[in-house]
Amino acid sequence: MQTITPAQTILETPRLLLREFLPEDHAALCEIFCDAETMAHYPHPFSEEEVQMWIDRNLDRYETYGSGLWAVVRRDTGEVIGDCGLTMQMIHGRLKPEVGFHINKKYWRQGYAA
Repeated sequence: MQTITPAQTILETPRLLLREFLPEDHAALCEIFCDAETMAHYPHPFSEEEVQMWIDRNLDRYETYGSGLWAVVRRDTGEVIGDCGLTMQMIHGRLKPEVGFHINKKYWRQGYAA
């Protein structure tokens, strides 16, 4: 089980922790972002390099905006099962917050994103 330091933890629920991404989250995020079914509403599934760029963008968002997409971690196992949070997006020429999330499909229909 991965140790989460209080400084990394953003939010806790009975089943989940939300925290900043760590370099070791890459493999868990590849399971999500490299999957065609999960990425059906994107132009294409990500390559492993694109997953790393996505992680890097979120780390930059923490610095720039003080928020971003956070790792969704099961408290009982320490497994990263997805991401969720707010990202700033350019919409009609204005920077606005957008709510986003992705959950590994093996955890769909279990109430994590209800």
